[in-house]
Amino acid sequence: MHSRNYITIEPNKRGGKPCVRGLRITVYEVLEYLASEMTEAEIIDDFPDLTREDLKACIVLAVRVCIG
Repeated sequence: MHSRNYITIEPNKRGGKPCVRGLRITVYEVLEYLASEMTEAEIIDDFPDLTREDLKACIVLAVRVCIG
């Protein structure tokens, strides 16, 4: 999976933080939801613009940043 297909960075949107597909939902927020033990289904129910692939892309980006 190439997270660059799902993650965008726009200087004037959400302070330049990485967002999911140009939406106003940041990668950080998605990771917080997952860390709070929300299921994929719960997140997608709350944010219908997100897909399962979006959630995976957020995890992939986090791993790449942490591991390098």
